[in-house]
Amino acid sequence: MTHILVTGGAGYIGSHACKTLAAAGYTPVTYDNLCTGWKDAVKFGPFEQGDLTDRERLDQVFATYRPAAVMHFAALSQVGESMRDPGLYWHNNVAGSLSLIQAAVAADCLDFVFSSTCATYGDQDNVLLDEGCAQHPINAYGGSKRAIEDMLRDFEAAYGLRHVIFRYFNVAGADPEAEIGEFHQPETHLIPLMLDAIDGKRDALTIFGTDYDTPDGTCIRDYVHVSDLVDAHVLGLKWLESSKGSRVFNLGTGTGFSVREVINQSAAVTNRAVPVVEGARRPGDCTRLVSGSTRAAAELGWQPKRSTLAQMIGDAWRWHQTGHYDK
Repeated sequence: MTHILVTGGAGYIGSHACKTLAAAGYTPVTYDNLCTGWKDAVKFGPFEQGDLTDRERLDQVFATYRPAAVMHFAALSQVGESMRDPGLYWHNNVAGSLSLIQAAVAADCLDFVFSSTCATYGDQDNVLLDEGCAQHPINAYGGSKRAIEDMLRDFEAAYGLRHVIFRYFNVAGADPEAEIGEFHQPETHLIPLMLDAIDGKRDALTIFGTDYDTPDGTCIRDYVHVSDLVDAHVLGLKWLESSKGSRVFNLGTGTGFSVREVINQSAAVTNRAVPVVEGARRPGDCTRLVSGSTRAAAELGWQPKRSTLAQMIGDAWRWHQTGHYDK
């Protein structure tokens, strides 16, 4: 029985990673403080409640399960909040990750898969981002993730901590079997907000800006199906198991989708009109933010095969109609 410690395993992406790990023959051990996660989402292995900054608790969990690797998702991730309260992000994300990394090294758990973000690249509009692009984060969220990446490199040099880092933009969709899904309170992501509007849970979806230099005037963003994303993380784990060394991979479609494309596809999938209000641009919004995944395809064999709008919205809609978690 090979245990994998999954931090943030009660959250949206982490819970999907746990399901995929279990299907691949691992036993995922969820470590989560439930500040944004849901205990109801922990269905595929043991649950250990705790905070990343609680080193004593981490040491207990490492001693109990002796995991072969860590898969680190746990983080605060709201850009706006990080700009209003940067200390919260540096404490939770950076200090918490330092505590986790030190505990892993102390337990001789030296394979580490880190869920990072393309926010480390900062404001690089209309650039197809790859692993070689310069990193200039413009908010505390991106800055905190960049700091953790640097931390991993330092701990590799000092202690041999092997790591795979994944950078990506937006995650969408849900488990195709609707066993788990995306459920945030409050919700800030485009697709679930749009499904709420279709379902009458909010008055309308606001489009922020319709005069961008794109084919339909709305900005373009990259979306990856959550199941594709966690498949990549499991491939990253197997990469480390094969002793191939530390590596960074970007995950994206290379093209992205406009807000209107998402809206139109949602109407087609649900057979319901999307109530829409057109608003002004938001300060700081870019025209087009997309990532490539050439390295991940070539070296990991990863393909975002589920990351079509039809499947991402269809799977999200299936979960949305019945799925929820209770504290």
